[in-house]
Amino acid sequence: MYLSQKEIKVPSANGPVKASLKVPGSKSITQRALITAFLAKGTSLLKDPLNSEDILLLSDSLKKLGANINAEGGNLSVKGTGGSITNGGTNDIDPLQLYMGNNGTGIRFLASIVGLGKGWYRLYGTERMAERPIQPLLDALNQWGAVAFSEKESGCPPVLIKAQGLKGGRCLLRAKKSSQYLSSLLLAGPYCAEQALVELDGLVSRPYVDLTIAVMDAFGIEVQEKGNTFTIPKGSYKNIEYQVEGDASSASYFFAAAAITGGEVTIENLPADSLQGDSAFVDLLAEMGCEIIKNSSTTTVRGPADGKLGAIETDMSKWPDMVPTLAVVAAFAAGTTEIKNVAHLRIKETDRLKAVATELSKMGGAVKELPDGLIIEGGKPLKPAVINTYDDHRIAMCFAVAGLKVPGLIIEDPGCVAKSFPDFWDRWYTMLGTAQP
Repeated sequence: MYLSQKEIKVPSANGPVKASLKVPGSKSITQRALITAFLAKGTSLLKDPLNSEDILLLSDSLKKLGANINAEGGNLSVKGTGGSITNGGTNDIDPLQLYMGNNGTGIRFLASIVGLGKGWYRLYGTERMAERPIQPLLDALNQWGAVAFSEKESGCPPVLIKAQGLKGGRCLLRAKKSSQYLSSLLLAGPYCAEQALVELDGLVSRPYVDLTIAVMDAFGIEVQEKGNTFTIPKGSYKNIEYQVEGDASSASYFFAAAAITGGEVTIENLPADSLQGDSAFVDLLAEMGCEIIKNSSTTTVRGPADGKLGAIETDMSKWPDMVPTLAVVAAFAAGTTEIKNVAHLRIKETDRLKAVATELSKMGGAVKELPDGLIIEGGKPLKPAVINTYDDHRIAMCFAVAGLKVPGLIIEDPGCVAKSFPDFWDRWYTMLGTAQP
């Protein structure tokens, strides 16, 4: 119901939030597992994957490339191609068209995957996608024998790729703007004609690379790392049953609710040994005064009983998706919080540094936007406002947190959460034990 509304007045909390719930499967893990299952020979079963707009877009493209993907209950059955991709277009006038909306991860992963194929491919998306850089990945693919270029010579999608398989060998990759470039090459690497080696010139968001390597390992391919070079063995992925853990990024909004209200929230499907770098968000909340309890299957956050959160100074380069949530929590913490080294947030679904600074300022927050971060003076009186979400799911969800303590907050385009968390608002109301409007 919320996905079609122009705006909603978000519910406020009438005291400490207390809840135990599950979140959808990890978006990052689901996309990586879909790619490896697509390349595997045989049928894999992905258990409890995310079902969202980004996942549907990637699944539809993989089906066009030859996969057989079927929903089975809450799982996905993926009959892979064994790395054989033969249905590209015959020329650059009539390429196989693959639409990815604003799924930046998906379009970057697909760029390498279609390089393994034969024929012409065009990867494109929304207007915002046409502003999201991909040139360093195209440069690396060209070193591996593809003909890959930005259609408008902007270094961004739409992308045209003429493929005849990837030769592999050594390539140099500039990954200072996105770790997804490296993950893309790693995922395709086992199917190159020669052993593939990726030499790095810079890297951001390292935990996402570790996540890629972990998923590849589960599917039977072990990446080796030495210095700034990653070596991917020739081989093929196994078809397996793969359990997708809960999404740590999605969990952050519920943990933040516990933090700012002095409540307690347990996420039932986020284990202590989570593969996701974003699970470190709870450690930042601990620095601010929360109590964290982790075990083999769950993670719990207890906000400070006295309601007093403290400011922190933190380098968020490893966890950029957590910045909007942390910024909102910081607005309720005593002192000055500084978030550093996240310039790459400006090339996400929107310029998230600018968006967070603008919308928090609307509410009366004291925020200074830096070239690569934010400075937030917490504890200032906040007032309700109309929040522009910029068609960015994370902006909508992080300001739902603010609404818990600021009655009357209105969020525009609440349906943008469909990108990663289609039933977010339902679960938000369930957490609060509040009747939905």
